[in-house]
Amino acid sequence: MATQYEISGTNAKGIAASVERGVADGALPPGSALPPVRGLADRLGVSPGTVAAAYKELRGRGIVLTRGRGGTVVAEAPAVASRRPPKVPAGLRDLSGGHPDVAFLPDVPSYVRVIPGARSHRSTPRLPRLEELTRAWYERDGVPSGQVTFAHSALDCVARLLSVELRPGDTVAMEDPGYHHLLDLVPALGLRSVPVAVDDEGMRPDALRAALRAGVRAVICSPRSQNPFGGCFSARRRDDLVEVLAAAPDVLVIENDHAAEIAGAPLHSLTAGGLARWAQVRTVTKYLGTDLRWAALACDATTLARHDGRLLLTSGWVSHSLQETVVGLLADPAAQELVGRARAAYALRRETLLRELARHGIAAHGASGLNVWVPVRDEAGVVNGLRTHGWWVAAGARFRLGGAAAGVRITTADLLPEEAVRLASDFAETLGEREATYGG
Repeated sequence: MATQYEISGTNAKGIAASVERGVADGALPPGSALPPVRGLADRLGVSPGTVAAAYKELRGRGIVLTRGRGGTVVAEAPAVASRRPPKVPAGLRDLSGGHPDVAFLPDVPSYVRVIPGARSHRSTPRLPRLEELTRAWYERDGVPSGQVTFAHSALDCVARLLSVELRPGDTVAMEDPGYHHLLDLVPALGLRSVPVAVDDEGMRPDALRAALRAGVRAVICSPRSQNPFGGCFSARRRDDLVEVLAAAPDVLVIENDHAAEIAGAPLHSLTAGGLARWAQVRTVTKYLGTDLRWAALACDATTLARHDGRLLLTSGWVSHSLQETVVGLLADPAAQELVGRARAAYALRRETLLRELARHGIAAHGASGLNVWVPVRDEAGVVNGLRTHGWWVAAGARFRLGGAAAGVRITTADLLPEEAVRLASDFAETLGEREATYGG
């Protein structure tokens, strides 16, 4: 065994809980080997079947995986905790968080109030005015709006969709590199991820085709502002992906259009391609307020019924006070004017960094959104090298699933153009130092 952590328990549930505690506490880090079934059974005084049942539960929840003769090991992305970024060292310019510039977030309208009275809103879970605005929002971009509903956030919505559609052990096609919270969410639901390579136009059709052949039950993708790579579907790429998906009509396709209004790119949505099972999720946290935990969902009729049925059994509805706030901001001309300014500023800042990096011969990606992805050979070396120049960027490890190349993510949302000039120069110097010392 690769660790001194002592697994305990007298039944399958207790043994599984003990392993989970070890993973959560860091005593069983990713890759740690668990004892062979018979060895642990002998030590704990239980039957091998009891230990096997515990390991099966842990596998189903994505905490461990079995490598044939290599035994059972802790998964690289354990489902008991998220891939939390390291603490930003004091005194550094933080470009690692993926957050919007707070200067472009509008104030909440003063007239928004808490809905008085103690009563259930189950009979009218959605405010008619917000539902009307949501349908118009989707229709503007060519997304079918026959069935719409609400959720508390994109992750809340995706989790509910997956939990009602799939069963533990099922597989999900995921972007690689991809959004780290989604990468953690899938194993937390007991599901397995199949990586799908991305480029500047989003998911690659050949990689998606391979994932479908592997038997995935759902696909999660970003039509624009892909995090961290920045890719966005072109019309041609959208059509190619729809053609691939036509061969798998039972697969649920979930589009996460999380930064719709500030992505800086038009929407070419898979949902317009006549898919049988589909859903598109949109949120407002990136441009109306990071505390506005509201998401819109457009989907097919079956998906709507399953989502809302599960919502009814849990939280019941999304707060009407929250809905009132979103209505106020969506209908407020001043707020929408600020969103337009944000969209232009984010595009300028992203494009400026890409241009400055290119001037130094540094290839980077960021066709849309708030981030730029820079491929590098040594993530840690680049992160630490930029740290000496006063910058803090995100290492790419927590965004990667399988075969994606190493890289770093730079959030450009509040990176002023004059800062981008200095950052690109410091980046080039850092790469030069790495090459001189380590040969690249």
